[in-house]
Amino acid sequence: MTDQGVQFPKFYVTAASPCPYIDGQEERKVFTELKGADAAALNEALGKVGFRRSQTVVYRPACENCAECVSVRVLAPFYTPSRSLRRIAKLNSDLTSDVRPAIATDEQFELLSRYLSARHGDGSMAGMTREEFEDMVESSPVNTVSIEYRRALTKELIAVALTDQMSDGLSMVYSFFDPGEERRSIGTYLIHDHILRSQQANQEFVYLGYYVKDSPKMSYKARFKPLERLGPNGWDPFEPTSQEV
Repeated sequence: MTDQGVQFPKFYVTAASPCPYIDGQEERKVFTELKGADAAALNEALGKVGFRRSQTVVYRPACENCAECVSVRVLAPFYTPSRSLRRIAKLNSDLTSDVRPAIATDEQFELLSRYLSARHGDGSMAGMTREEFEDMVESSPVNTVSIEYRRALTKELIAVALTDQMSDGLSMVYSFFDPGEERRSIGTYLIHDHILRSQQANQEFVYLGYYVKDSPKMSYKARFKPLERLGPNGWDPFEPTSQEV
């Protein structure tokens, strides 16, 4: 007899709540827990069908009246940055980066607090405590790292990317940065840097989560090409019509 609990995890659906991306819509999510010896394999398998990880849970949208959240990934080997992306890379050429274990630090938490206060003061993460931040970073049953970005001269921490290392590429879980550095377009730069990392490691993809064409919070992902999106028949080439930054 096989252990059906390991082979077939139990899935649950959240109650409806206001959508954070499209006004007037409600969101629901289907989710399951990552646990046990098969957690990494389960995360890989579900990641390929549009699930995203948050701590020890993976989820994907299951909204009744909307299907605007589209899972997207960048084909890293074929990525060639546009002129504007090259300009952003040049603006951030004074930064160094360091791949570190996924261990929360006070320095990271201070940066996150400033980021949330300035950019997401009315969001669900506003007021996150030090303990909650530690859970977000360290409660990972898969291979997760924190990539820190610092000024080369002063060593000041400018940005952090929490990233899952998968067999076929990188999955960007969450990132935050100094809100006083708007001119750098650091959020965009972090994606560019992750694509270059995948190229250097001879990996295929960078998973960006969900693209929502009518949400400025999510539509910026259209800048990174070539993109693939997850549809009913698997991953297909994707040319978004929206080019919002």
